[in-house]
Amino acid sequence: MVGHDVETPLCETFRDQMSIIEMPLSEAPLCLSCCPVKGDLLVGCTNKLVLFSLKYQIINEELSILDFERSLVIHIRNITPVEISFCVGYIAVMSDLEVLILKLESNPKNGESANHRPQKTNSPMKPAEGISNEALQLESDDFVICQKPMELLGEKSEQSGVSVTLESTGLDDEKIKYFHVQHLLYRRFAPDISSYVLSDDIKLHSLQLLPVYQTGSLTSERKYSYQEKELLSLFCFFSLPHVGYLYMVVKSVELMSVYQYPERSQQAVLTPQFLHVITSNYLQCFTVRCSAATAREEDPDMDSTVKACPPVSMDVCALRIQLFIGLKAICHFKNHIILLTKADPEVIPERSESPKRLLSRKATSVKLKTPPVAEAGWNLYIVNTISPVQLYREMVDYSNTYKTAKTQSCIHLLSEAHLLVRAALMDPSQLEPAEKAELLEAFKESCGHLGDCYSRLDTQYSHLALPYYKMSGLSMAEVLARVDWAAEDGSQKYDRGLIFYINHSLYENLDEELSEELAERVVQMFHVAEPKQLPHILCSPSMKNVNPLTALRYLRKLDTSGLSSVLVTLSKAAVALTVGDLDLHQQEMRSHSEMKLVCGFILEPRLLIQQKKGQSVPTELALHLKETQPGLLVASVLGLQKNNKIGIEEADSFFKVLCGKDEDTIPQLLVDFWEAQLVACLPDVLLQKLFFKLTSQYIWRLSKRQPPDTIPLRTSEDLINTCNHYGLIYPWVNVLISSDSLADKNYAEDLSKLQSLICGPSFDIASIVPFLEPLSEDTVAGLSVQVLCQTRLKEYEQCIDTLLERCPEAIIPYANHELKEENRTLWWKKLLPELCQRIKCGGEKYQLYLSSLKETLSVVAVELELRDFLNVLPEDGTAAFFLPYLLYCSRKKSLT
Repeated sequence: MVGHDVETPLCETFRDQMSIIEMPLSEAPLCLSCCPVKGDLLVGCTNKLVLFSLKYQIINEELSILDFERSLVIHIRNITPVEISFCVGYIAVMSDLEVLILKLESNPKNGESANHRPQKTNSPMKPAEGISNEALQLESDDFVICQKPMELLGEKSEQSGVSVTLESTGLDDEKIKYFHVQHLLYRRFAPDISSYVLSDDIKLHSLQLLPVYQTGSLTSERKYSYQEKELLSLFCFFSLPHVGYLYMVVKSVELMSVYQYPERSQQAVLTPQFLHVITSNYLQCFTVRCSAATAREEDPDMDSTVKACPPVSMDVCALRIQLFIGLKAICHFKNHIILLTKADPEVIPERSESPKRLLSRKATSVKLKTPPVAEAGWNLYIVNTISPVQLYREMVDYSNTYKTAKTQSCIHLLSEAHLLVRAALMDPSQLEPAEKAELLEAFKESCGHLGDCYSRLDTQYSHLALPYYKMSGLSMAEVLARVDWAAEDGSQKYDRGLIFYINHSLYENLDEELSEELAERVVQMFHVAEPKQLPHILCSPSMKNVNPLTALRYLRKLDTSGLSSVLVTLSKAAVALTVGDLDLHQQEMRSHSEMKLVCGFILEPRLLIQQKKGQSVPTELALHLKETQPGLLVASVLGLQKNNKIGIEEADSFFKVLCGKDEDTIPQLLVDFWEAQLVACLPDVLLQKLFFKLTSQYIWRLSKRQPPDTIPLRTSEDLINTCNHYGLIYPWVNVLISSDSLADKNYAEDLSKLQSLICGPSFDIASIVPFLEPLSEDTVAGLSVQVLCQTRLKEYEQCIDTLLERCPEAIIPYANHELKEENRTLWWKKLLPELCQRIKCGGEKYQLYLSSLKETLSVVAVELELRDFLNVLPEDGTAAFFLPYLLYCSRKKSLT
């Protein structure tokens, strides 16, 4: 080859000439491989692999050229490459009977750095595990050393005995440097000794690494450019003359498929859709499982109730065989197969060696036979592969012959067709918009066909009907329209897959209403196949159009011995309400206790609440219970919440919709529900939020003097007696309230509940203080709540001032209840001086202050010694007034 000097001026005709790049090698090359992603070249020599990185060199604004630079040398021992394959850091090396897969790591391992000297990244196994030197010396024309077959995956493959050493060239401009190597797979085959003289029958061939890129959703319109491609999975194929092997690499290394050829193969080429194999006279095409493996790597929802894909372990099959005489070589490009044939059947061997040398592990000598100058009979064929959609149609048509037989063959063939379309969609950037749309339509259609198979065939995989029908985009009505309803008598047998799909779909609250005819067929189906599910499916919004008389007739036929009788009862009551039979409804509702009825609603929440377009909508039964049995309704929704059948916000929204209130208006039934939650002792994490909701509503009603829209289910006394969070109201509060003869009795209950919450042990007082502003202190309600909060915050002196000013008659009950223990000193330090000062000023409340002073002096005389008592008395006070208390204080010691 003739190289060129980049430094020299380039003429304008350069772009019209062939550019030849010289890459010198110290050893004769045996094989080479080009990375399909980055274009890097890997050249295999006897004891090493040389990596040449593709470089883009910009000469000027109008001209840039490609060049290759040697970036890494990989020294290998104990294996001589006959074929190699390279793809984004993954290397596959194949000798006559061995395959080794390596991964070059670009991140330093354990802090190591690459140097310019050869660096060992793994050690060969001990001589005892491999071939000893003594055994090698014994090899001669009379002895053949045969090693046992071996398969080592992952870290175990480092025990193969193959030594791998990296030598970096240290190029300054190299963007990616490989620092260490990871072993992924080592596979060794044993020759058949009985036929070892036929050397070509025991050689591996057609080594190939096939990359698969991240594609995104099958329905995505996004176009993936070359730079956006992200390696998702990698597959490695190699073959013996009669058996081919396909492995999956990257996240895990495992054998996916084994291909058995009907006759000796010469070469094979792997594509994402097919495996093409040539023998001497035939071109064979096999299915592959690359798309099935990729789908599971790409989508975490695969193999669930949402999405499904045929298993990777499904047997592969041959699609077609075409006759070609004298096939010699094959390669693949897009949808083209290129074949090289020679009419003369005489074989020109590419490698010649003795059988003994083939069976040993010594280096193979490669001998090339020089062909004649002019040899007749050679032909080149370019075969266009059939379009995936056309082949898919043919496979679907052929599968129809198996429909009546109800065998696994129909599923297998349709699964192959499904995977064919999946594979075609794996790289959407290579598809035209019309072609992609056609493939997507075929994909949905294939999902529908598979759903039909699994719904009608009684297999252990019948549940797969659900995800395949979902992926098909078919509505429930369209699926039911595909069912053969020929036999309409009661003895008709319905398969598990169809029952599972319909049951699951009705549970998912789809925004689809079945017609009356289809709904009746569904009821009939479940009556025959799954009678215990009949009450549940009748509650689905999709069954809204079912004839209520038909539903009632089937419900009456149910044998409740094996079912929950309360659930059947509630279903009958709901249907009776629909037809307007209130007597039957009341009869059914009275047949069980309220506790059992709550349990029935927990078993089937859709008796009360249904989802329509993402909104919680109350049922007709819920609306009726709101008017007739609101307590049962609140208890049932509370049971749903405690059993995680409904969320907190969803329950709040339900009551607002039920009562016809907007988002900002709180109905009394919702307040009843909040109070029931407190009584039920919810977890602490929800407690403060619930306190806030209740106190906000109580305060709003008190400030607006707004009465509840319905009669509350619980009084404040009921809540105090049944709920620990509602505390006993302090005695002085009752004195404070009774002092105002103008107190509004309409909101007395809300005031008592708010006061009781503040007096409770769990309430966070500081959180509610900012929201007390709407409550005016000019009202008794506002005053009592304000003083209660200040008391809970231990602001006693401020409370004393407030009560002396607003309600003196409550000061002594307040002091007796609050000024105890460490706060007892406030009797003489705060209360006594304040009363004396206010008495001096006189006024309308003089008598109240005077009586309060006498009570205060009685307490202080008991608590203090005579000297201390004298010190707290006012200096300008009347001695005759204080004398009785002084005499009592002086005598109490002798009395005790």
